[in-house]
This record gives sequence, C-alpha cells and structure tokens, in this order.
Amino acid sequence: MKKVTLGRTGISVVQNGFGALPLQRVGMDEAVGILRKAYEGGMRFFDTARAYSDSEEKLGMAFGNGYLDRKDIIIATKTPAKTPEDFWKDLDTSLNKLKTDYIDIYQFHLMGECWRPGQDNGMYECMVRAKEQGRIRHIGGTAHKLGVAREIAESGLYETLQYPISYLADDKEKELIEICNKNNVGLICMKALAGGLITNSRAAMAFMDQYEGLIPIWGIQRESELDEWLSYMKDTPVMDDEITGFIKAEQEELKGEFCRGCGYCMPCTVGIQINQCNRMALMLRRAPGAAWLNEYWQGEMEKVKDCIECGACLPKCPYGLDIPALLKKNYEDYKEVLKGNRGV
Repeated sequence: MKKVTLGRTGISVVQNGFGALPLQRVGMDEAVGILRKAYEGGMRFFDTARAYSDSEEKLGMAFGNGYLDRKDIIIATKTPAKTPEDFWKDLDTSLNKLKTDYIDIYQFHLMGECWRPGQDNGMYECMVRAKEQGRIRHIGGTAHKLGVAREIAESGLYETLQYPISYLADDKEKELIEICNKNNVGLICMKALAGGLITNSRAAMAFMDQYEGLIPIWGIQRESELDEWLSYMKDTPVMDDEITGFIKAEQEELKGEFCRGCGYCMPCTVGIQINQCNRMALMLRRAPGAAWLNEYWQGEMEKVKDCIECGACLPKCPYGLDIPALLKKNYEDYKEVLKGNRGV
C-alpha cells in the first residue's frame, strides 16, 4: 500500500486510516486489542473525537503508558467547542484521555462556517495558541457541507480538511480533492463506506487509492472488519474493469437523495431514530438481515407515524434532505417488506 502525505502537514502514512468512532460500542479490552492489532498490522493514522464518548480513552489505554514510541503513530481528534473556554477544556480532556502530551491534528468538529482570525468568538486564535504551546501540531477542520469544506480548503488557514468522500461522490465532491491538493491541504475522508451503505470494501479501497493527498478513515469495531482492511496493506485493490463497472452500477442505484446515517439531525422532538429509520429501505435492500425486521425495529419504525413535521431536524441535516418525506417513504417501504411483498 502506498504512503500519502497530508498536504503541508508533512505527515506521511500508509493510505489506510483507522476511524475510532465505532469503538465506543465495544468494551475496553476488545477495543484495546483491536487498536493494537491495527498498529501491529501497519496502520499508523488514528482518528477520534471528544464527542465519541470513551473513544479517546480507549486509544489512550491502547497506546499510552509506554506501549509504543508516541512518534510512531498519528492521532487526530476533534473539539465541538464553540467558545474559547470549552476549547481549552476539551483540549485538556483529550490530552488526558489519550495519555499524550500533544495531538498531531486537532480539528474543529462539524464546522458550520470557516472560522478565521479576528472573529469575535476567538476560536481560530485558540488553535494558533495551542499550536504555539506545542500541545497540537496541526490545525484542521471537519465539515459536511460542501460550500464550507471548499472555503476551509481554500482559506490557507487549515492544514487538513475532513469531509465525507466515497465512491458515491459526485463531480463537485471529487473536485474538492483537487482543490485540497492545489492548496496543499491534507484531505481526511470520513464516511468512506457512506454510513454503511457501501458493502464492497475492495471497491471502496480501490477508489480511494486512485488519489494523492488523502487518507480514508475506516470505521472499525470488529476484529473481522480490521482483518479485511489489514489484508489490503499488502494486496491493495486497483480500479480494474470489474470494479469500475461495479462502482458505476452502485452510483446509478444510489444517485439522488439518501440518508448517510450521520445522526446530526438528532435528537428528534418525538423520539424517532431518524438516522436509522430514514435509510431503512436502503439497508433492507443492500444489507438484508432478520435483525432489521425484529420486534425492536418494528417498534422504532412505528414511531415514524408520530412525526409532526415540526422541522427541527431540517436545518441540522448537512445534506439538506427533506427528512419528513424520506421518513414517510421508508416507513411505507418497511411495511411492504413486513407484509412479505418483497424479499430481504
């Protein structure tokens, strides 16, 4: 597997990163085992966030206390802070949980705008100050809205950008890769499996391997998943005719509006699990299984009927989806499956 350099950070790692968000769903011992196996298998880039409950703590338990030379891995984490007070609190907490003296890439999480020097909130100045103190090494930002992402990449203020990129990306999103390379900004690709809708890891890896200057972070919570990604360290898939044809078919099937399952629309005012219920039809078609039809999910889907179309979720969606309409469609499709009119 080739190495990539993340823009002007100078960070050079193999193009296969570890996304630690799912580790909050497993126990400490299991998480530590998975992380250490990832390191032993050659992964060197690990991405987490203050918002991922105990994910940072699990990274700290795996790699702190002298388990390895800190310089051997790259740790990226994020702060959702909107005030300087919360920024410094989050930074202290992250350093403590990660058991480290510095963070390689510190990112503003889910940026709704490109923060710049001189703004009243003083947030960008916090990043600069933390870098001067040596507590962080590089300044980054994450975004789900393409316009904000482009502004971050073109601003000259951020050394990395994290944005959803997968083989379902449209031409404007692919152009963002070029913009980042042109501006010497390292691109960290989240949701490289489109929130679970992409089930062909070989095709996903081959797509990413075409590009320079970016690193995908694969969300991993099971050892079996890790084994799959580690196998690509030596046998990296390439974009041959078979994979190219497969991706074109996938793009045709999934074109248009669909929920990525990010959950930023939550919480729902009437308790609907929007991020799952709003893509139930796709999950039944692409990842069929009895679990989606069990009593629990039947109850959760019934809650869709409680939607009062209050609109609270709409401005939160990074993709501008008509959430109430998609919920209704998914509910109707789900009921059809339960009636046995479609197989899963």
